[in-house]
Amino acid sequence: MKILSIIILSLFSATIYGQEIKPEFDGHKWEAPYTLPVPKDWTIERFPIPISFAPQISYKGIEDIRFTPGWGKINSEEYWSYAFLWYLEGEVEINSKIIDNNLKAYFTGLIGINGRNIPVEKLIPVEVSFREIKKDKDDLKTFVGTIQMTDYMQQKPIVLNCKVHLRSCIGESKTFIFHEFSPQPFSHNIWMGLDKLWLDFKCKND
Repeated sequence: MKILSIIILSLFSATIYGQEIKPEFDGHKWEAPYTLPVPKDWTIERFPIPISFAPQISYKGIEDIRFTPGWGKINSEEYWSYAFLWYLEGEVEINSKIIDNNLKAYFTGLIGINGRNIPVEKLIPVEVSFREIKKDKDDLKTFVGTIQMTDYMQQKPIVLNCKVHLRSCIGESKTFIFHEFSPQPFSHNIWMGLDKLWLDFKCKND
């Protein structure tokens, strides 16, 4: 079951390149004004921001998700490996502390929705820690970090490694924040696939 299958979208209305985003927003029909690949057998989901399960994150835009084929398969090397792009209105400030706060709110809310039946004693607080590193090509800033949390699918602790990329596109008042996640170490080949999503990203006018 994908993350969003039980999420009720919050009321939201915004305009993105002339397209009005309404509560009945259909992420599969929405035409993104950028290119973010969907590799073979990967799946895609999109929903509006503000995010219903993390209203503390006060941006406006779209979350555009890419799930590896093994994302929800416990015995797969791709388990919990996925990525999402935040396509945001305006110029958004990002630093390590802001990422910590945003992703703590995000995963706390996600676990709250998907982990309602987890015994209290199995739940652990979400802990997030990021640092800025030498920026990747075309990034404005690049960060790496970890997210310690409860894996609501197995009801046990998990640590996700993460990369976060900040970018803008010439002539657009938009901010692109791309997040990559996996419990695998950065040396694992799963990161080649996640990284390639961002390497192949293209702005509207590229």
